[in-house]
Amino acid sequence: MTNFDYDLLVVGSGPGGQEAAITAAKLGKRVAIIERKPYVGGVSLQTGTIPSKALREAAYVTSRTASLGMRRTIQSRAASEPGFLIEALGQKDRVVDRKEAQLLERLMSEGVMLIPGEACFIDAHTLQVTGPRDDRQQLSAAFIVLATGSRPRRPASVPFDKERVLDSTSLLKIRRLPASLIVVGGGVIACEFATIFASLGSEVTLIDSHAQLLAYLDADIVSRLAEDFNDMNIGLRMNTRISEITRTDQGVSVTTEHGDKLQAVALFYALGREPNYGLLELDKAGLVADDHGWVRINEHQQTSQAHIYIVGDLAGRPSLASTAMEQGRMAVRHAFQCEVVQNGGLLPMAIYTIPELSYIGETERQLLERKADYVKGYAPYANTARGQIIGNEHGLLKLLVDRQSRLILGVHIIGESASELVHVGQMAMTCSTTVDVLAATVFNYPTLAQCYKMAALECLMQLG
Repeated sequence: MTNFDYDLLVVGSGPGGQEAAITAAKLGKRVAIIERKPYVGGVSLQTGTIPSKALREAAYVTSRTASLGMRRTIQSRAASEPGFLIEALGQKDRVVDRKEAQLLERLMSEGVMLIPGEACFIDAHTLQVTGPRDDRQQLSAAFIVLATGSRPRRPASVPFDKERVLDSTSLLKIRRLPASLIVVGGGVIACEFATIFASLGSEVTLIDSHAQLLAYLDADIVSRLAEDFNDMNIGLRMNTRISEITRTDQGVSVTTEHGDKLQAVALFYALGREPNYGLLELDKAGLVADDHGWVRINEHQQTSQAHIYIVGDLAGRPSLASTAMEQGRMAVRHAFQCEVVQNGGLLPMAIYTIPELSYIGETERQLLERKADYVKGYAPYANTARGQIIGNEHGLLKLLVDRQSRLILGVHIIGESASELVHVGQMAMTCSTTVDVLAATVFNYPTLAQCYKMAALECLMQLG
């Protein structure tokens, strides 16, 4: 590796890229990150995960969900109060700035070189970097990690203008709360922002071509989310396709395939994301994208060129910051032939709607498809003391358990702290813990974690 400028070059400073760089630096390797933006952190820090969850926190404080139970005695600040959105966005920006400063300090302390500019391949081991002042340099590396992320899909037929017709990037930059908002899409990003803006006070209508929200999740979990949507007065137009979106003097007009017309002040388009290969010139590295625009990789994140790895959103689903970080770490350890402990594919998923959803393992649909013999146990939050204290009426934890082995096959949660609670199930599944152990476990009282014991006991009744 002494013939190269670096042992590892990372293109992109998002969660996957930064974790890849830091892992290599800790192994004593010569590492540099190439970043084309004037800031570090990628979409996750700047326009995605962190800012959207910071704004969600502000929206949650104003929501009906946050003021139930004993919390009724606490007066939350009304979202309609003048200047609330500007203040919330300002706080969001302060969170982003602080996280960026921490990331920069961490990269510098580990000895990772930061190189500003746009990268493109010269050959399989060499990248040309065009800097902010159009200065150019060529850098070579034994290994290369591509972590350039993804961007919102922006069809030419949709009249985006960053004011009335928005994508997930421009939506986080608005400075005035729209009185009404049409959300196009029923996936994670669409549902998250629908609940955020409804809680902030917008009149929200969600349009999607599928029969249910988050179509890949179990119907009993999603039906509870739909109840919460109804409580927030979010209008749902499912099984509906859009034929035209036009800007008007008053805002936006949408025409459905059935000829219905909907009007709103603004529209948020959230149907898919695309890989950021941009100007990388993959062909010069011997890489070819498939018909959908993605470069195929193996279980180690390797491309057909064994020394080039792809991590994060650029690698496709599940497109989560948590998985991106693990992909970056594992790719580098594989590249430098370090011992790798596999996670077994048990990746927790969290959806930061109001309320949260989270799950790990298989869905009932998957179990039915493979004809698995299983039982399921439910634990409504409302049946726990903690759930009653916080007034969470729709919260629910569901366990899916194999009838023969008694091992946990899946955990599905909707309600407050779902993204935290799922990790109890994750550890149980990782350690091959049976449902009997969960049923015998003593949890703090009162807590939502008691739902695991309640659901496990229900499973034991069915197992005899």
